[in-house]
Amino acid sequence: MSKQELLAAQIENLCSAVPELESVMLASSDGLPIAHSLGDGADPERLAAMVAAAANLGARVSKTLQTGNVTEVSVRANGGDLFVYSIAGKAVLGVVGPRGANAGLIHIEAQDTARELEKLFG
Repeated sequence: MSKQELLAAQIENLCSAVPELESVMLASSDGLPIAHSLGDGADPERLAAMVAAAANLGARVSKTLQTGNVTEVSVRANGGDLFVYSIAGKAVLGVVGPRGANAGLIHIEAQDTARELEKLFG
């Protein structure tokens, strides 16, 4: 399997493990889409840029507060939740779920996926 196929398989596995996910985006740390599974009407270029920006903002806040390296960023809104995970400093994994989804299950599965992705980027 090519690296692109392996990355896409990880995204598919996450979506299978948590079917209520609305979108999953793997982006480079500078905001370019790598692999994704997006809901209707979602723009992969735009979502990749926003997920990377959220991770970068979290890193700057953490650096300013001297709290160590950021591993994840969460954004909760009325209509859903966005969870962003850092992947070996080279990429970010963004996961969008509906409001009221099982955040614990999303975190467990997304963190497992992030660890697997780190192996592919390592």
